[in-house]
Amino acid sequence: MQRLMSFMRSAMEQYNMIEDGDRIAVGVSGGKDSLCLLYALAEMRRFYPKKYEVVAITIDPQFNKEPADYSEIQKLCDELGVEYVIKRTQLYEIIFEVRKEASPCSLCAKMRRGALHDAAVAAGCNRIALGHHLDDAIETFFMNLFQGGNLACFSPVSYLSRKNLYMIRPMILAEEKYVTKAANKLELPVLESKCPADGETERQRMKDQIGIWRKDIPDIKHKVLGAMQRANISGWGESEKLQNK
Repeated sequence: MQRLMSFMRSAMEQYNMIEDGDRIAVGVSGGKDSLCLLYALAEMRRFYPKKYEVVAITIDPQFNKEPADYSEIQKLCDELGVEYVIKRTQLYEIIFEVRKEASPCSLCAKMRRGALHDAAVAAGCNRIALGHHLDDAIETFFMNLFQGGNLACFSPVSYLSRKNLYMIRPMILAEEKYVTKAANKLELPVLESKCPADGETERQRMKDQIGIWRKDIPDIKHKVLGAMQRANISGWGESEKLQNK
């Protein structure tokens, strides 16, 4: 976890993600990424120079039209001294039964983001932290390139003017392997995904493809990261440290 928090602190400072007095909503899906982010941000409150509050928020899609059991995550939040909000939705029913989406991921992500934004505002938060890591960023870059013909990625920090919220991604400089190691070492209560599309997504296919490329280009992830920063793609180069190099 110390290694992961080191990467997070670098990203938080490089992209000015947090200010004094922030109330940060951490989007907690129950996966290893969001749980590591929650744990790390909660722990970093003790020593990070800027003081902030943390609220954990879960948007429950209610797969198979049943509410998920988040009691273990509630227990973790209690141990960390973090407020926990669960928002039950009808996402599963809308996407898989009413609309019967053949490619559900895009619509699901959009609707979950909307529900998370509303829940964050209701909880009095001014920032939302998401658990994307470096591997997610590289996959997104290549998906945008090959599927949409665009040089783009999600941004380290973005402003949602309609909700007056900042979206931050503190783990974007950390490879997934560090997140996995932290989750295993801490024995975080990772929930098994019940999504019908899990493992059959375009993102999973891109992850597999990057794994093949890494056999010939072992440092492909950091090469792409450097290129995004130097070209300032989607705000990745907007930091004083990078501009002064």
